[in-house]
Amino acid sequence: MDNNYLAELLFPNIKTLPEDMEARFPARNLPEGAKVTRFAPSPTGFVHFGGLFPSTVGERLAHQSGGVFILRIEDTDAKREVEGAAEGLIKTLSTYGINFDEGAILDESGKISDHGAYGPYKQSMRGEIYQTYAKQLIREGKAYPCFTTEEELEELAQVNKKEELKNTDWQAEAEARRAEMLARRNFTIEEAEEHITAGHLFVVRILADGDPEKKTKFTDLIKGNIEVPENDEDFVLLKSDGIPTYHFAHAVDDHLMGTTHVIRGEEWLPSLPKHIMLFRYLGFRLPKYMHIAQIMKLDEAGNKKKLSKRDMGANMDDYTRMGYCPEAVCEYIMTLLNSNYEEWHAQNPDKPYTDFPFNIKKMSTSGCLFDFDKLNDVSKNVISRMSAEDVTKKVTEWALEFDPAFGKVLAADPAFAEKIFAIGRGGKKPRKDLSTWADAKPYMGFFYDAFYAIEDAYPENFMKTDIKSALEKFTSTYDEADDMNVWFDKVKAIADQLGYASDMKAYKADPTAFKGSVADISMFIRVAVTGKMNAPDLYTVMQIIGKEKTLSRINAMITVLGA
Repeated sequence: MDNNYLAELLFPNIKTLPEDMEARFPARNLPEGAKVTRFAPSPTGFVHFGGLFPSTVGERLAHQSGGVFILRIEDTDAKREVEGAAEGLIKTLSTYGINFDEGAILDESGKISDHGAYGPYKQSMRGEIYQTYAKQLIREGKAYPCFTTEEELEELAQVNKKEELKNTDWQAEAEARRAEMLARRNFTIEEAEEHITAGHLFVVRILADGDPEKKTKFTDLIKGNIEVPENDEDFVLLKSDGIPTYHFAHAVDDHLMGTTHVIRGEEWLPSLPKHIMLFRYLGFRLPKYMHIAQIMKLDEAGNKKKLSKRDMGANMDDYTRMGYCPEAVCEYIMTLLNSNYEEWHAQNPDKPYTDFPFNIKKMSTSGCLFDFDKLNDVSKNVISRMSAEDVTKKVTEWALEFDPAFGKVLAADPAFAEKIFAIGRGGKKPRKDLSTWADAKPYMGFFYDAFYAIEDAYPENFMKTDIKSALEKFTSTYDEADDMNVWFDKVKAIADQLGYASDMKAYKADPTAFKGSVADISMFIRVAVTGKMNAPDLYTVMQIIGKEKTLSRINAMITVLGA
């Protein structure tokens, strides 16, 4: 068969050659060792927590090496594309510190535009490029057309890039169709002309030369040395609309854009034989691959399972709604990606996570366990290092969107809110009361009359008469001008008067000799003033809310106790 004639018959409008594309997208001029990475999501929904893994790795590898990080939008499956998803993912990734050097970006009007010399960066706009290489593969006898009916095309359309990997039934069906596919390789040029003249649609398939009984040795930067079977499947390169499948677009784009490292989930390992074949057929140098272990979580029975789209925390928008600061999420991700991050952070507590020397060799090969408790611990540490001014601003912004009543109160007097968030902040051991911005209201809402309520009852082992007496004595001696030492001396004096130990050492030595301790007297006052058993430093609380409000709340409690 005259493959050159067949290629012209199938692609009469494609006049470009591979060498034209090589000239249009020349090799990058980068320093030795610089890495070119890319994040290539499909605009089919929200950004998954798992998507932050490869994008973080790609961003770190590129920027730590003086390389380039690219955003490429893989929008070749129009039926699954969600309107606005591409714009949303760009915004979300930017929120979590994933910034791209080139690729699809948002312009001032909020629309996607290209930034860089290797675009277009939306695959749906690169049709001529893919068809140029498909035409060349047909010239070389490495690919062939497969004319299909509408029903067969619909069947092929159901096999998208993710379903192909997940749907084991499809894999079984593929084996059954293998014989039919082999038969379709045999056609004459006259038959092809008849199909073209009749306007029949066709897909382009690779002409596989692999033997599945043979293995190919391969080095994955995370999995290490592995062996994969050769590919013997004539998989689709171009669909009937001229749009490529993921496999073909990935190979062409990564070559022309100069990608040096491909970072993706380990669920893509079954596709590796196809990609090895494609790069060999196209004459491209194979990039280095990193197949990242899946993110796991414990189910109700304590068994590990993959973090699915339906799980809380899978959608990155969940973190915004729940009030997690992006810095904490990014730092948490680093603890999952590199086993030595926490040790480094302990030695460099004041440095941002971006200063951490990320290392591929420290990545897990077995799977990372997603844990909200660990995220909360990381987040508390991150927030504790922020300034009161910064926390006030961030909490207010979050609350105005997700708890407007609280947000308006904060926004009405930022200076007052800042005083509250300054309590216990700074120093070697700062308070760690907040793991999310949503924790702010339960933590400090009592400062505002609108959110003040008696949440905790006094323990039943204390007599009401003692509590009431302690409160009355406090109100009679309280002076807002007292410094903390004088203030506490007055509290200790009340303890002595009521038979409570003012000396904690004496109390611990013989607790039966006292009704309680000065800590209990402080608790009596704290519940009246804050409505809570646990609250920030009581002396500071009173200084912030002022004498009038302090005494008003205590007197209200005295009235309740006397009823």
